[in-house]
Amino acid sequence: MQKTIVLFFITILSLGLSKKSEAQVTVPGKFKTYNVGIFAPLFLDSLFNDAGNYRFGKSFPKFALQAIDFVQGAQIALDSMPVYNGNIHATVYDSRSYNMPISRLIAAKRLDSLDLIIGSVKDADFTQLAALAQQKNIPFISATYPNDAGITANPFLVIVNSTLKAHCESIFSYLLQSHGQDKIFLVRKPGAQEDKVAEYFRNINAPDGKPLLNIQTVNINGDFSVLTSKLDSTKKNIFIGGSLSEDFATKLANEAFSWNKIYPITLIGMPNWDGFSFMNRRSEFKDFPVYYTTPYYNNKWDSYSRLVQSVYKKKYKGVPSDMSYKGFEAVFLFARLLTRYPDDYMSHLNDFTYKVFNEYNFKPVFLQKNMTVPDYFENKHLYFIRAMNGTFSKAW
Repeated sequence: MQKTIVLFFITILSLGLSKKSEAQVTVPGKFKTYNVGIFAPLFLDSLFNDAGNYRFGKSFPKFALQAIDFVQGAQIALDSMPVYNGNIHATVYDSRSYNMPISRLIAAKRLDSLDLIIGSVKDADFTQLAALAQQKNIPFISATYPNDAGITANPFLVIVNSTLKAHCESIFSYLLQSHGQDKIFLVRKPGAQEDKVAEYFRNINAPDGKPLLNIQTVNINGDFSVLTSKLDSTKKNIFIGGSLSEDFATKLANEAFSWNKIYPITLIGMPNWDGFSFMNRRSEFKDFPVYYTTPYYNNKWDSYSRLVQSVYKKKYKGVPSDMSYKGFEAVFLFARLLTRYPDDYMSHLNDFTYKVFNEYNFKPVFLQKNMTVPDYFENKHLYFIRAMNGTFSKAW
């Protein structure tokens, strides 16, 4: 077994960055070599001038930091993972390169030889890679973008970071199993995203026209007191926070916390609530839990996490971020899977013989009935996380 890495290698040296390209030559052998492309918006043309000098002194530009962390995690995986059934030749591509963007790479047929695409990309980068995957029958693992970007009929697209619709489906499934007799409220404010969330729940709740659960939609136009007349002190009151707005989420959590003294309230938020400041403050809403769904849960106690932490500290003189773990897992899991099922990869997305950090359950998504070709494959395994007193734990 031989692993070859051809990439823009980014090294953190004390408080600065340097850029260089490194390559290892594959030793000929009996194993087949599989080409893996790893894409991330590194903005290297912006970070370095024409002389190769770093532009930002001792600071780190936020616009590139997540991509750098993702690539560093991927590098740790490539350096450490065992591969028994073939060689892996991995190339990291800067998806925001001025001189060689994805569109030019595709036009020049520089990506035609890839056997697998792993991307931490979004927007135009995402759609271009998805189109290439569809045209060339190359599996495309979208590791971090929680969106399908309107893509249809693409059986080679794999969405790891589940879409908002999948989160709504998971929340509804939980309510159907555990809170069918309780009072359920979808609490929202005016807005396009809120309309989309409400539509998801409406369609999920009434697939045949008849609602399975009595979900009351409450529209808030600044005055949350309209909710109090609907609450029942003798039953559990379930609030679905149907907005991605931090300001709205904070106000709803504050009201739910104050009302919880009289009315038993369970508050379930949207997947992006994990990054809201009130969720991380220990003194905020004491002993009142807020729940949300996520495809990623890593307590960082396992052996793979300790490996990432150890190598990252030694190699990059720092502490890995969540994006580093995502880069590590995406490569460690999906590149190895390629060497096991090179001829029928998409049929074996769930055939893991091991777990890295998260459990995944990929299912084909058909956006229209009676379609025979999946629009894409999506991870449907979501964790329910409880945030309370500034700490996060797996609830169910």
